[in-house]
Amino acid sequence: MSQNIKLPETEEGTILFNVDPIIIKQHYEIDYLHSYAQDSPFFAGLAKGKLLGSRCTGCGYTYATPRGHCMECGEKTDWFELPQNGRVHTFTTCHFGGEAFLKETPFTLVLVEFDGVETLFLSRLIGVEADNVQIGMPVRARFLRNSKFMATDVYFVPE
Repeated sequence: MSQNIKLPETEEGTILFNVDPIIIKQHYEIDYLHSYAQDSPFFAGLAKGKLLGSRCTGCGYTYATPRGHCMECGEKTDWFELPQNGRVHTFTTCHFGGEAFLKETPFTLVLVEFDGVETLFLSRLIGVEADNVQIGMPVRARFLRNSKFMATDVYFVPE
């Protein structure tokens, strides 16, 4: 009796990309819940069209990217609003990217420097061909109208 019991099968197969070792393509999808925890004000700021950095409560060191504690002296930091105007400190043109950027390749990433801020801010630069980007170029922050609460909600354009 148990010999006639079988799992149902389909005609669909698996694509074999390599034999030794065996490499196959397998779709995987998952919904992931993620907490921004102490960085939540940064992402809330993006949704309001604001860039927020961190300032050390001890030594006053300023960070363009969020830090809960100072990397210089270890004290806690407080939030402060960054200027929306800066300058290109350095840049790179990316010809490959993750799924979110595939339609935009090639794209330009810039490290933006702000007056009075001691670290740099990484973001995309749009509206200028890569050959025309220059160190020291004035840039201005722009924000997505409909926030996704992601770092890509902000980007820079030439000033």
